[in-house]
Amino acid sequence: EGRTRAQPLLAPPPPFFYSGGFTEDTAMSNSKIPRSNENDYSADIIAERQAFIEEQTPARLHHTRQFSFDPEAMSGNIENLFGVAQVPIGLAGPLLIDGEHAQGEFYVPMATVEGTMLASYNRGMKVIRESGGVKTTVCGEAMQRAPCFVFRDARDARDFNLWLDENFSEIKAVAESTTSVGKLNEIEHYIAHNMVFTRFDYTTGDAAGQNMTSKATFVACEWIRERFPQMRHYLLSGNFDTEKRTSSVNSLKGRGRRVTAEITIPRDVLQAHLRITPEAMHYGWGITTVASFLTHSSNNAAHPANGLAALYLATGQDIANIGESNQCSVYTRVTREGDYFFSITLPALILATYGGGTNLPTQRECLEIMDCHGQGKALKLAEIAAGLVVAGELSLGAATRVDKETRQNEGVNAHERLGRNR
Repeated sequence: EGRTRAQPLLAPPPPFFYSGGFTEDTAMSNSKIPRSNENDYSADIIAERQAFIEEQTPARLHHTRQFSFDPEAMSGNIENLFGVAQVPIGLAGPLLIDGEHAQGEFYVPMATVEGTMLASYNRGMKVIRESGGVKTTVCGEAMQRAPCFVFRDARDARDFNLWLDENFSEIKAVAESTTSVGKLNEIEHYIAHNMVFTRFDYTTGDAAGQNMTSKATFVACEWIRERFPQMRHYLLSGNFDTEKRTSSVNSLKGRGRRVTAEITIPRDVLQAHLRITPEAMHYGWGITTVASFLTHSSNNAAHPANGLAALYLATGQDIANIGESNQCSVYTRVTREGDYFFSITLPALILATYGGGTNLPTQRECLEIMDCHGQGKALKLAEIAAGLVVAGELSLGAATRVDKETRQNEGVNAHERLGRNR
């Protein structure tokens, strides 16, 4: 109130600050990041941005400037490119997998800055090999876009629910007309008030499929809008797909690939390599499962995000999808023979072997280490990822115990020896 036309609606941006002080004049006149409308990945524009950074900030660039492949290869993966982040990549393995798509031994590239992590995964992989391998099974595939349709009242919403089922074949044909790979398998629908929240569930071949499903669902929604006039409007994403975060609907219905990995570890193998009995391992997991329940955690595992994030970063996955992929459930028991059974179900593994960041040169090389680059390899990679998680869970699950005689903890000792980069 009382504002004149000459007054701005928004406050001006603050002056540019850096550790050596600030220069308001420079910041206000030259603070726009350089871009080129003709070719934003040329050597000249990249050099211009590098110079801009050194002019506008206290940084002096050296390592981020250096990369070995054509920056044109990064078109479509990054904007305002000025360099690369060099993350250490280590090799774990061999990981022995008895899967339907991944069979045999695999060496797994893992990108991380956490010392001791690969050593821990290697220990778990040794236990897996000595036990005959980890059995992996892909139990489902579904990538979603989740429109919300809004109506005048709940009665119209109910009628739309029925209409969706009656017209599924036509909607499916419209959605699939936008892609040669994606297949619409189901439309879930849930009424709340005057709204219908849906999940359009697709299979997406060897791509992760978020962009593919967005385009297909948008075309389908426009077709629906024209044929169901009672609809007031819709949101293409009504937040029911819970993209890049955990949710109960993803745990139950799945997102990406649902994979189960299971293994029975002989008692002598567990004791020889992890220095723990099946009874003690099972007992500990029972306690941590109660803690997971009390804290409303997304899983009752030890650290699936560690291995998955390292694999995702090395192989060009969307690292933010750890939000979904991390959720899981662990089930353990001591067998009648006195051995240790371990099973984990990951209901929302989102990864790709084709498209996105998987074609970048370094990420492609990491995928090729596992023979997982290109079409026809996504389910294989999903099974390797699940087996990798098992290795990490077994190793850390045993490392949390305190030795009764020495009063030492393996996890603390390992980090002191291997993880002290100070």
